[in-house]
Amino acid sequence: MGFSHNELLSKDKFSINIFWLQNKSTLVKVLFSIIFACLTGLFAQIRIYLPWTPIPITLQTLAVFGSGIFLGSWFGGLSQILYISYGLMGIPWFAGRNAGIGVLLGPSGGYIIAFILTSFYIGKVVEKYKERSKATWIVSSHLFIANYLVVYGLGLSHLYLWYFVVNGIKLNILVLLTMGAFPFIVGDLIKLGISILFLAKCLMKSKAEIKHFYNA
Repeated sequence: MGFSHNELLSKDKFSINIFWLQNKSTLVKVLFSIIFACLTGLFAQIRIYLPWTPIPITLQTLAVFGSGIFLGSWFGGLSQILYISYGLMGIPWFAGRNAGIGVLLGPSGGYIIAFILTSFYIGKVVEKYKERSKATWIVSSHLFIANYLVVYGLGLSHLYLWYFVVNGIKLNILVLLTMGAFPFIVGDLIKLGISILFLAKCLMKSKAEIKHFYNA
């Protein structure tokens, strides 16, 4: 016996949300938000420092992308709010096992603040396009937008401001990009690729489940 489109939408257990978590209780979602906050902190410790920039290369954005894809907009954003809040309260899980307001006021503060907007934005895009036939391609393009416009935009703006306020130096655009963008492009492409593969697998699983429910 098959279900009509409206019947499928009306049944919680047959919801065409692509992630099972979206049908769970608020408590479960908050717990997963905490888990992704911990993952962001853990991935911050996998870092490489380069001699010409105060911004370390880390795996953090991989956790940020995953939080938006898996948790959706609000709880994805919450996971990054928790990550930052706990770090401000003293948990040493910013890059280099650092904590406190000094990290946000430092050169990498803009990138960290951007994590909240990035996760929320990606979650919103996934929620909007998850049922489209070309959802993977659409969401993937927005992953690039989130990374190279949101994260880099806020990160570079803050880095420029930090150098001007702290050191009295006005960085020209080439120097700014050399310090805050160029070193991270290749690594970000790899992290984006991993995130897209994860997204595609989730979407394929969801479509298979929907087809199964229709044909049941």
